[in-house]
Amino acid sequence: MLSSFVGKVQKSLSLFVPRKHALSYWSEDHATAGVADDVMKGYFAVLARKGEETRRFIVGLDYLTDPAFLGLLDDASEEYGFRQKGTLVVPCRPIELQNILDGRKT
Repeated sequence: MLSSFVGKVQKSLSLFVPRKHALSYWSEDHATAGVADDVMKGYFAVLARKGEETRRFIVGLDYLTDPAFLGLLDDASEEYGFRQKGTLVVPCRPIELQNILDGRKT
């Protein structure tokens, strides 16, 4: 089910994504907002949250094909279901997501 959704998003938005790129920072103002004005076309916001550690990332849509990132989405669907609103939350330490975005294993 998740892979079908991801495939549809990739097809419809593939023209907007030039290459892998991710930014990260944490801001209390944007933690629960919907689409913030700092999220450009071709990107989406993700919160990596494990215990008290939380960090916000702006991630390129091309990460929707990355197996490690897809694993985090599966973890999020198991932990939170598909009812999340606002910024997507993945249940991992921020350094784990940063390593995925940097192309390193944790």
